[in-house]
Amino acid sequence: MTKKTFYLTTAIAYTSGKPHIGNTYEAILADSIVRFKRQQGYDVRFQTGTDEHGQKIELKAAEAGVTPKEFVDKVSGEIKTIWDLVGTSYDKFIRTTDEYHEKQVQKIFKKLYDQGDIYKGYYEGMYCTPCESFFTESQLVDGKCPDCGRECTPAKEEAYFFRMSKYADRLIEHINTHPEFIQPESRKNEMMNNFLLPGLQDLCVSRTSFKWGVPVDFDPKHVIYVWIDALSNYITGLGYDVDGNNDELYNKYWPADLHLIGKDILRFHTIYWPIMLMALDVPLPKQIFGHPWLLQGDGKMSKSKGNVIYADDLANLFGVDAVRYFVLHEMPFDNDGTITWELMVERMNSDLANTLGNLVNRTISMSNKYFNGAVENKGVSDDVDADFKETVLAAPKKAAEKMDKLRVADAITEIFALFKRCNKYIDETMPWALAKEEDKKDRLATVLYNLIEGINIGASLLEPFMPETSKKILQQINAEARAFDDMEEFGKYKSGNKVTEKPEILFARMDIKDVMEKVEEIKAAQKKDTEGEKYPEVEAKPEITIDDFDKVQIQVGEVIKCEPVPKAKKLLVSQIKIGAETRQIVSGIAKYYKPEEMVGKKVAVITNLKPCKLCGVESQGMILAAGDDEGNLSVVTVDKDIVSGSEIC
Repeated sequence: MTKKTFYLTTAIAYTSGKPHIGNTYEAILADSIVRFKRQQGYDVRFQTGTDEHGQKIELKAAEAGVTPKEFVDKVSGEIKTIWDLVGTSYDKFIRTTDEYHEKQVQKIFKKLYDQGDIYKGYYEGMYCTPCESFFTESQLVDGKCPDCGRECTPAKEEAYFFRMSKYADRLIEHINTHPEFIQPESRKNEMMNNFLLPGLQDLCVSRTSFKWGVPVDFDPKHVIYVWIDALSNYITGLGYDVDGNNDELYNKYWPADLHLIGKDILRFHTIYWPIMLMALDVPLPKQIFGHPWLLQGDGKMSKSKGNVIYADDLANLFGVDAVRYFVLHEMPFDNDGTITWELMVERMNSDLANTLGNLVNRTISMSNKYFNGAVENKGVSDDVDADFKETVLAAPKKAAEKMDKLRVADAITEIFALFKRCNKYIDETMPWALAKEEDKKDRLATVLYNLIEGINIGASLLEPFMPETSKKILQQINAEARAFDDMEEFGKYKSGNKVTEKPEILFARMDIKDVMEKVEEIKAAQKKDTEGEKYPEVEAKPEITIDDFDKVQIQVGEVIKCEPVPKAKKLLVSQIKIGAETRQIVSGIAKYYKPEEMVGKKVAVITNLKPCKLCGVESQGMILAAGDDEGNLSVVTVDKDIVSGSEIC
């Protein structure tokens, strides 16, 4: 009988730097899903990898004094090392610098161009370098990137465009007729209401302002837009060929059963990617799941806050499987999850050391103490056994139901409910009391057999989430991992087996004070490694000449009036005297300044910026300000009594 296939991909990690635990969460989540599918008997293909092109990488490589390829080779290696560390059981680790991938991306671009879906034009708009995305003024939020919140810069260049609108109605129909296509439901509503239903604009799909990318082979001054390049990996990694000479892997596993991605890149995967596939006449993936973010206790991770957590540091502190448990268990289905050092220690002590570790240890210890390690089913039952067995046998089904809905945290909860029921069974049967009565020996043996059988099923179920722990438990009770179908019947543990003589402590209890001391050591080591990074990270922009700078007119302006913008919590509107004229300028500084604090300040103003409307109020320039990763912001002022209107140069 042919196995049913299951193909899962993660988003490929961007090679701009070492991934923190929030980035690593996706790899662990994906791994738990594919391991569970393998356990259920599926023929699984699991692909992950790295996204290695783009302007951001070109700039970072220049800063580091190496070639872009040298830069991405190093970072891709770091990412792969971390994925391996946390036990990611991928079948394919693709890199977008792989020769086969690059050639197919060029062929994909050419095919779309030849059939009229891509055309050449000019792009003029606001560009976000970190996201490598263009936006119109109306798409910006408070003048900043709607995806990452960073500053966008005006850009104009020759570019190729993809006719998105041509396929928009077809995609809307697909989403409406396939409710499972975008999950969770809230993500689907976001994409429909914010992007598809208002009408799609044509998408810029090439760049000429940098070189580090896949060249358009028939127009080499253009490089292919990073998202077309990156998204294509899901089919090129299977051996897709535009000319129809597809590898057997593609024929076997496509369409993907699940694209697992972060919610911040949902638009690219649920709109641009499906439309691209429609244009190529390639079947769409069956489901795209936009998972939430994993946050540190005090908010989003950043180096300047000193709260970045890396998987290798966590693994050294708690162990790999404990880390996998933390991130999987603490992540809700559709809301951001939070981890703190205190919560990790609590989970370590209560769930891992006590509920699981102590259960295994004392069950093995009692088997050694009372029966020299031999585990035999004497068949002496009691009323309490029926409920115990029912709970144990229900756990696999309940976990599978949760996993089918991608509710991984809930599946883990069901498995630990099994372990908690084992602990309760010990309290109900009191093996230590049975051991004192000679005529209860067979009942005692049956109780311990039932416990070992329950642990056998529980440890097998645990493998997708905590593979090393599962392996250790099974070794200690001298059992094989059960396939999913073998968990439907109670009593398959071989009667007469012997457990290990000296049970290993699976998880040691920890003290928060000791942990925090080690955390400070980790922070100190990170600081030492990045001593050269004493200042906020700022995206390097391309070099300009003095002629370029001369195009920007910056003058001293005196704020003579300032008030809030109605219905806009972040905006203030200032009347600023600049020489003989008064300008009205809208700024997103309401969080940092009260209107009365601005009056009288002499600020630096860009005065030749094209006027625009923010929340319906016209702004005739821009007040310069400086901000950092700590959430501080200060407008740029002059420290002497310079006459308003004076030029800053």
